[in-house]
Amino acid sequence: MRKKRTYFPPTTAQQRRLLFEIWEATGDREEACQRAHVAQSTFYNWKARFETGGYEALDEPLSHAPHCPNVVSAEIEEQVIEQRRMQPEWGKRRIADELAKGNNWVPLVSPNTVKRILQDAGLWLEAESGAKKGGRKPSSERQKFQDKR
Repeated sequence: MRKKRTYFPPTTAQQRRLLFEIWEATGDREEACQRAHVAQSTFYNWKARFETGGYEALDEPLSHAPHCPNVVSAEIEEQVIEQRRMQPEWGKRRIADELAKGNNWVPLVSPNTVKRILQDAGLWLEAESGAKKGGRKPSSERQKFQDKR
């Protein structure tokens, strides 16, 4: 039967400092890991950073998250705004499709990114009624329509 592994929660900066202080003092990796309460794989994960940056490099873990996920070039933003000003009745899908058409049908931006760009530029107005496009009209508007008959 396989031995169950021990779970080690993410290390703190204090633990990492202690780990490498003990390792430098004793030269024994196993003892350093035991006294700092970390897995030996953690030692190897942080060793390269410690060797290049010293104790300061141990303070912050690396983030795997994208640093600028929603960055669109200024040129594309200008094209979106220009399309909206030339054709104010076009929606986000049509603008995204028109930009893709000019780029051999390779999409440059998604429709939601078009909406975000237009909102930032103050060119996107939210619908005044809560109803969806083509959905039921609010009851006061329905009543007016029925009165006109």
